[in-house]
Amino acid sequence: MTLKNYFSSLKNFDWILFTAVVLLAIFGLAAIYSISHNAENPNFLIFKKQLIFIIVGIFSIFFFSFLDYRILKTYSSVLYIIGLLILISVLIFGKTVRGTTGWFSIFGLTIGQPVEIIKLIFIIVLSKYLSDHIQELYKLKYIIYTGILCALLVILVILQPDFGSAILLLGIWIVMLFFTNTKKSHLILIVAILLLMMVLSWFFILQDYQKERIITFFYPARDPLGKGYNPIQSILAVGSGKLWGRGLGLGSQSQLNFLPAKETDFIFAVIAEELGFIGSFIMILFIGVIFYRLFKAMNRARDNFAHFFIMGAVIMLFIQTFITIGMNIGIMPVAGLPLPLVSYGGSSLITTMIMIGIIQGIIIRQRSE
Repeated sequence: MTLKNYFSSLKNFDWILFTAVVLLAIFGLAAIYSISHNAENPNFLIFKKQLIFIIVGIFSIFFFSFLDYRILKTYSSVLYIIGLLILISVLIFGKTVRGTTGWFSIFGLTIGQPVEIIKLIFIIVLSKYLSDHIQELYKLKYIIYTGILCALLVILVILQPDFGSAILLLGIWIVMLFFTNTKKSHLILIVAILLLMMVLSWFFILQDYQKERIITFFYPARDPLGKGYNPIQSILAVGSGKLWGRGLGLGSQSQLNFLPAKETDFIFAVIAEELGFIGSFIMILFIGVIFYRLFKAMNRARDNFAHFFIMGAVIMLFIQTFITIGMNIGIMPVAGLPLPLVSYGGSSLITTMIMIGIIQGIIIRQRSE
């Protein structure tokens, strides 16, 4: 597609999806501004960074919508190898932050979480494999192969350790298989093996602080000033917002620093406290519009790769959204996953917008051709 043809085909661009994505990102930006503005010593650095991330992300949407998405299928094996090398490199050369070796440090600057791009690469690779073998997935050997593709990434992510992202990768794999012609007996076998591995990991893999986090999930009051502090403060923040909220920049839990990681893991609690149920509902409404447009694009996809890619994107966004909002209201353990398009962080936001851009490319070409 030439540049001239691309601009003429923008009439086929899903502007509703694009608008919902941008509004959701702005919603998160407003919460970050509130956190920065009302601090004892106002510092707008993270607000300015997030604004730059959003601008880069918007350009990424248009850039990747211009590219032919089918090239991703062609180079999926190369992307997978690059993904493995990235994860190995971050284990060797990465910087440890809050117990997780998941960042690169270049000239003293901490740069991104490469695991975010790994999620996108895995969706591309799995979509390619499933679309190529869609008639053979009832055979166990093909399921085992997809399991190997997933396991290699999951093991490297666990070694960081980043259990939230590892669970997300497993979730994408299992749910995508569920919507193929895979035998349900095979899926039951997979789930049984994963449950067995979880039991064994409790005794042989998980560290004490990780076990404590799981125990605290079921009983936060057991250690209110330690492991249970984060979920308790988050629940208090969400509850104190009531219907209309305390007002942007006026939340006591977030502004007085009772709420931890308020610009990342617990940004939903900030929104709920300051904008209340109404503000939270509007934010979730934007998320709902995004899912609706993605489902619509998935159902209209003309080729299997496009169908599976959009499915993978929906699964990834849903799991992250469910877990993140769930841990903010106390129904899920603290997993360290960002709320898509809302939480502070360039890696997650830009990767999500790249994914949206690829889907826009699918929509444009299927409406044009």
